[in-house]
Amino acid sequence: MNFLKWDLGNLRAGDVLRITLTRAANVRLMTPSNFSSFQRGSRHHYHGGLVKTSPFHMTIPSGGTWHLVVDMAGLAGTTEASVEVVPRPLPPAV
Repeated sequence: MNFLKWDLGNLRAGDVLRITLTRAANVRLMTPSNFSSFQRGSRHHYHGGLVKTSPFHMTIPSGGTWHLVVDMAGLAGTTEASVEVVPRPLPPAV
């Protein structure tokens, strides 16, 4: 299966991703071990699912290393995608 992937590195719980798609696609946020299972075609767990609106915001559920995959499994065509971590707000001025 063809897919787009991003190694997001270490993120904190509550960090927000902004995912921009050119058409509806499956968006899967996975831990490294689940990403390895996904690549092998094995059973895996992920956060996300079919995304039909863009941009789409996704919150990181827990701190750690994360991978994001965008794929068209079960859908027609292709998509382009971009991912960015939304900057956290600045602390209040003192």
